[in-house]
Amino acid sequence: MSNQHKAVCNALQPFGTTIFTEINRLCAQAGAVNLSQGFPDFDGPEPIRRLAARRILEGPNQYSPSPGVPSLRQAISGKVKRFYDVEIDPETEVTVTCGATEAIASAFLGILEPEDEVILFEPCYDLYPPLVARAGAKAIYVPLERPGFRLPRDQLERAFGPKTRLIVINNPLNPIGKVFSREELEFISELCREHDVIPLSDEVYEHIVYRGREHIPLFQIPSLRERSIVVSSTAKTFSMTGWKVGYVISSPWLTEAVRMAHQFLTFCTPSALQEAMAEAIDLDDSYYEELLALYSGKREMLSQVLEDLGFQVLWPEGAYYTCISIGRLGFEDDMAFCRYLINEVGVAAIPCSYFWHNRRGGRDLVRFCFCKTDETLEQAIERLKRWRG
Repeated sequence: MSNQHKAVCNALQPFGTTIFTEINRLCAQAGAVNLSQGFPDFDGPEPIRRLAARRILEGPNQYSPSPGVPSLRQAISGKVKRFYDVEIDPETEVTVTCGATEAIASAFLGILEPEDEVILFEPCYDLYPPLVARAGAKAIYVPLERPGFRLPRDQLERAFGPKTRLIVINNPLNPIGKVFSREELEFISELCREHDVIPLSDEVYEHIVYRGREHIPLFQIPSLRERSIVVSSTAKTFSMTGWKVGYVISSPWLTEAVRMAHQFLTFCTPSALQEAMAEAIDLDDSYYEELLALYSGKREMLSQVLEDLGFQVLWPEGAYYTCISIGRLGFEDDMAFCRYLINEVGVAAIPCSYFWHNRRGGRDLVRFCFCKTDETLEQAIERLKRWRG
């Protein structure tokens, strides 16, 4: 095949278009209520948006420091002390990125060598495998054990080997809302210490963890303080996913690798948005409490209705997604069900098998997001009740 007929590199060819793009396209065509992709249909705090607008008008609107504006890095360091009682150096241990996606890409590209191995838990967010592949590394998949999505300790031990460089933990985990316990994280940390492996934790839903569970960042595990990479973002916490203000927390030797790649990817994030998010992070505890109360109510609202309609519901421990089992409904798979749901019921959801390698698992699960206004959720619920009624 000539070069003019092949533009996509070999590493990315197996992945194709994301399921989120496909479902959003089908949803728009059918005029369905969109409970698929995880972004709110409302904006975050107005004072923060006004501050960003003022900063843009006042300027300057030039490059900011590549690691992030000082006010935001200091705010992130302060937040870590405030919520987790861990001291973080804003100069050498915090890097601001264009969202969590670029943060993860910077970590992979800055650390991984060709033929390195990266352990990924299944289900895993669909971003991770293509980034591992593009870095020239190999993904090693470890399915969490059902029911309950427990840590498969024996299988995880066998997954570690001489080529293992990274292990990725999504906590809370998208799509099923699992929150890893301290005991699970300590077990992982012992394997990382034994095999000299770097753990990377994607913690963008850190402030959306429901009653009875506790979010534990990797740097709160003593043995991981100097060897972990924690990725988070302001998008989920402040309901402004389009701003793409994420960050990496890591010790200086890992920060060097992250910043090395970051400077050649995006170099910096818009300074006005960074400065506004610095103010947002410093909001009173009441903001964070109200955020959790908001999503706790929406979790109850959608999950209880789905349960009342006869579905087996996987009530999430964290994040803002609820999954249901469709194994007994007679559909070929989860994608067939989602197409039916969009076209015949008028509600869009995500087929969970796309969070498993080669779609081998999760074909009986479908994910709904509840980061929507009550009006949107009520409209979806009405259509679901009409269908199941």
